[in-house]
Amino acid sequence: MTADKTALPQITSQKEWETSLQALLAREKALTRMQDELAAERRRLPMVPVEENYTFTGPQGEAGLVDLFAGRRQLIVYCAMLEAGATPCEGCSMVMDNIGHNLAHVNARDTTFVFTSPAPQQEILALQKRMHWQAPWYTDHQRHFADAFGAGKGFAINVFIRDDDNQVYRTYFSSNRGGELFDTHFRLLDITPYGRQEQWEDSPAGWPQSARSEEHTSELQSLGSSR
Repeated sequence: MTADKTALPQITSQKEWETSLQALLAREKALTRMQDELAAERRRLPMVPVEENYTFTGPQGEAGLVDLFAGRRQLIVYCAMLEAGATPCEGCSMVMDNIGHNLAHVNARDTTFVFTSPAPQQEILALQKRMHWQAPWYTDHQRHFADAFGAGKGFAINVFIRDDDNQVYRTYFSSNRGGELFDTHFRLLDITPYGRQEQWEDSPAGWPQSARSEEHTSELQSLGSSR
């Protein structure tokens, strides 16, 4: 029996290829503009106060939700699918591979990103060491936080902001394929209230916006010198 030939795209002329490519690029540009419009709308979402005091365990011991901010204004929490003794979820692992190594760009925009899961710290730390993941990762005991914020037995991403009195507010939530929205640090910032904080963005009046700040440049230079 002869094996089937490998499936390949249709062969065409250079001119026909360029015509097809330009038509596709026009649609891609339209999609990019639509994504910018959605991000602008997301920055205008209202927020709801978080009333309960959730607690976690991290490498340094017990921590409350406000501690996860690490002194920054915004917090992104990814509830990962890692139970005690379980094999890491492939999808969550892909997220960690994409953004779990170096968060300097996110941190420079006054934003902290963390993972949470029910697994105990010794298992989390061993996995991080093996996979070279550096993002902060906290134990969510009995999935108390995950259950309260939409993850259930799966995964979810939630965004929070705190005011000057350390009152925490929830601003955004997504799960399932919504997790594909943040495969880069720019996309992570797009789901926060303040966005990328760059001057070209359509943001509400008073939102922090600037060109690449001295603080941002300094933090990246510090990161490079520490390697």
